[in-house]
Amino acid sequence: MLLIKDLTVKFPSRFGDFSAIEDVDMTIKPGEIHGLVGESGAGKSTVGAAVIGLLQSPGYVANGTLTLGDTDLRKLTPTQAHEIRGNRISMIFQDPQTSLNPLMTIEDQLIETIQSHSDVSESAARKRAVDLLEEIGIKNAAQRIKAYPHQFSGGMRQRAVIALAVSTDPELIIADEPTTALDVAVQSQVLELIQRLAKERQIAFMLITHDIGVIAQVADRVSVMRKGRVIETGVTAQVLGKPQHLYTQALMDAVPPLDRKMGRFRVPDADDTAPTLGDIAENWLLEGQQHDLTGMSLQNLTVQFAAPRASLFRKPPPYVALDKVTLNIKPGSIMGLVGESGSGKSTLAKAITGLVTPSSGTMMLGDTALPFGKSRSRHHPSRQLIQMVFQDPYSSLNSRHRIGDILTEPLWFYGFVKDAEEREKLAASMLALVGMQPDAVTKYPHQFSGGQRQRIAVARALLARPRFLICDEPTSALDVSIQAEILNLLKDLQTKFGLTILFISHNLAVVRQMADDTAVLRNGKIEEVGETHAVYTSPQADYTKSLLDLTPVMPTSWQT
Repeated sequence: MLLIKDLTVKFPSRFGDFSAIEDVDMTIKPGEIHGLVGESGAGKSTVGAAVIGLLQSPGYVANGTLTLGDTDLRKLTPTQAHEIRGNRISMIFQDPQTSLNPLMTIEDQLIETIQSHSDVSESAARKRAVDLLEEIGIKNAAQRIKAYPHQFSGGMRQRAVIALAVSTDPELIIADEPTTALDVAVQSQVLELIQRLAKERQIAFMLITHDIGVIAQVADRVSVMRKGRVIETGVTAQVLGKPQHLYTQALMDAVPPLDRKMGRFRVPDADDTAPTLGDIAENWLLEGQQHDLTGMSLQNLTVQFAAPRASLFRKPPPYVALDKVTLNIKPGSIMGLVGESGSGKSTLAKAITGLVTPSSGTMMLGDTALPFGKSRSRHHPSRQLIQMVFQDPYSSLNSRHRIGDILTEPLWFYGFVKDAEEREKLAASMLALVGMQPDAVTKYPHQFSGGQRQRIAVARALLARPRFLICDEPTSALDVSIQAEILNLLKDLQTKFGLTILFISHNLAVVRQMADDTAVLRNGKIEEVGETHAVYTSPQADYTKSLLDLTPVMPTSWQT
């Protein structure tokens, strides 16, 4: 189905051409799911973009063969390439927020895509669109299809993107992190759908992901990339079970287990000299440390949203996003929060930060009651003490500002550092502390990979010297090696700085490693809460048991 031979992609710059990928070879057969793994910036997404013809300017294919069936993709005219995209090749992008049109409903976008590639009526396209949403796990699809992208949770937006990709029955689907924003229940549905499409329709899949468990569960073959090159490829069981390359072995060591808790994550290729650059930032954080630990208490917290009117004369009942949630997060501890997409996890985080206004209940930061929503002024102490790392780093970083400006903003806003040069110096040191080069301060968000942008978001949150940190899927866009670094960093800072952390994730294995206590949220209600080891080894709620059963893990015989 797809043949890639000696593929080299370059990006010109004033310092010369940069090779993003070099001499990449890959073959994907009809009906085969080919996994592509590697660290952020390894070139995985660049391979997919080159195949579908969507390389970001001024990038270009400098050398190599790209063949889809009998079609030489490099010889296509722009018009011919446009006809192939969507019809024969579809792509599921990593970031659903930026791949959906915010001004169009999900229904309009699906109908437009279906009709542009098929000669069908609008009513037939609408029925096909509803059927697709139901097939990928969106409940009440006939009603929800009329919503706009911002009215969907992150996981639901990703499902809508998947529906767009499969709506034209393509020969090849390039899936770039298709389950990044999904909880394990919906992820399981999507992976089953991918396997079924590959088997029944003989659709070839290029599955780009950092989730080794997903690759182990669904991929027939896998290629491991590092620094723009494929360093190991073969049958999945062989590559993951008996890796030959040292880097592949290190990746496998960094995969967090679900059945036990490790003291620290194993980090591949750890650079012992890198943390030295971050000493300034670490010392600055410790200097601002308060001796009293700060916990968070929620009592009967309820959040409601107005439902869209179906009639001019009848007002529908509100949608209850959180229903009398009571949660006590102990000072200086990490509370894990898990649950399916739309269960209310992000709504809970936004209520704590004042971005969403609860209808009832109380919130206490230590001994201080937190005002609701807009009644909490910009200068309220909690604005600095409570910080959040959002799920989508691309949307949360201002694309028009340099990284240095983004990072120094908390420093001058809260009056921590008055001298501009000192602010730049501290920002560069904080970048080093989260595993990036200090010279990133001169660049813009679009110049980084998704994982690198998330590390920048972590650095920005830390520069406010928070006491309570909310991490909403902080590692969902990161490969396992960078994930290990970030999670070790959060653990270290939580210990040294006395941070209290609410850690939201759909990755139950990560929560198992990070959280002292774990709460399970479903349909806006707490299903179960308790000490993490007890929740994972002896779950009381059937829903918790189902989440654990659905979590993709490597076979025991593969684990090192």
